[in-house]
Amino acid sequence: MAEHSGGQPPVALVTGSTSGIGRAVALDLARDGFEVIVQGRDAARGAATVQEIHDHGGHARFVAADLADADAVTALAEDVGEVEVLINNGGISWFGPTDELDTTTFDHMYDTNVRAAYQLVAALAPGMARRGHGSIVSVDSMAGHVGLAGGAAYGATKAALTAMTRAWAAEFSPSGVRVNTVAPGPVFTAESKRDLIENLASTTLLDRGAQPHEISEVIAFLASDKASYITGAVIPVDGGRTAV
Repeated sequence: MAEHSGGQPPVALVTGSTSGIGRAVALDLARDGFEVIVQGRDAARGAATVQEIHDHGGHARFVAADLADADAVTALAEDVGEVEVLINNGGISWFGPTDELDTTTFDHMYDTNVRAAYQLVAALAPGMARRGHGSIVSVDSMAGHVGLAGGAAYGATKAALTAMTRAWAAEFSPSGVRVNTVAPGPVFTAESKRDLIENLASTTLLDRGAQPHEISEVIAFLASDKASYITGAVIPVDGGRTAV
């Protein structure tokens, strides 16, 4: 793992890291020696995540930002400055009949899931390339690779992340920046979505949903030097859902 000048720990920005997969990623990267920038909208949950990292001897701070707000994303990138690792995890979902999705919600989901990731890569990846190293991991979904009734718009946002990942790998990897995507299957992250996750879990080869740490550990691996020869890849972590 590279160190910043003065022996400071390398910095990782994890969007959407006050709960679920993002929170698990923040904890894993802190354990691996990164100073973690915890991003979210809820200051209380952000403080709790930062405190847990501190309690385990790690380094972290919270930055509040609404990923749907382009100006807020620009300010976030300016606040964090140089980073070694960027994890594009933040996002929102909507499932339902196509004719029931209003354009306002559609745009909000695209702004949050796609445009914010694009803005952050545009702001942070050139610096990684100039320094000759860095890792970017975006969180796709099995919904971006299989047809799910009611998931057309959400799946499209996730497929967009994978398409951008391949293009970013072609653009930045010759300068030493690795760019990859993880595509999780159903993950138990919110009690309110338990029924949905259990229904999706029954379609996987392992016949179960994942816990957040089962996804975060793969993301942390891709962020680490252990994955030094992996770039432009999509790693399914979906219990075999897309294998057959």
